[in-house]
Amino acid sequence: MMPHKVRCPWVPKDNELYIQYHDKEWGVPVHDDRTHFEFLILEGAQAGLSWETILKRRKEYAEAFADFDWNKVASYSQDKVEDLIKNSGIIRNRLKVESAVVNAKKFIEICQEFGSFDAYVWRFVNGEPIYRLTKETPAETEASNALSKDLKKRGFKFVGPTIMYAYMQAVGLVNDHSKECFLYHKGA
Repeated sequence: MMPHKVRCPWVPKDNELYIQYHDKEWGVPVHDDRTHFEFLILEGAQAGLSWETILKRRKEYAEAFADFDWNKVASYSQDKVEDLIKNSGIIRNRLKVESAVVNAKKFIEICQEFGSFDAYVWRFVNGEPIYRLTKETPAETEASNALSKDLKKRGFKFVGPTIMYAYMQAVGLVNDHSKECFLYHKGA
């Protein structure tokens, strides 16, 4: 019999969706712009909801938002936005749907300025993941505040410091696995 893996306390033992997300994605450094854009949309959509609500709709989000192709999403018309608001497979919040289109346009601008969104965003952690050093996970940090402030200045929506901290965890800018978790390892 294989020993039971100890995971972060937020992962329900009987929720395969959370377990797979935790074990294969959460805290893993991302260097792919499509994945960055995906998590910007998903974390913005999650605001005020549970992460499980979003994970269950991830496939529908991929379909609704052109497999997270920011160039296609940036070209969405108002008619397309209205269709998305009627799409029961995603969170039908007008502000969240409209923000995805606005953010896609701003994402393009960052890619043009920095060569990629990845090059832009990793600057906020000096190119290396930040490893949790305290027992408690914060809701926001100095780095998430700085990222949020810069994105807002550039015109992004649904990018508050708490949303940006969750985004940073999702894409591995921050590694917040608890010390008991089998995926925890201290940064150099």
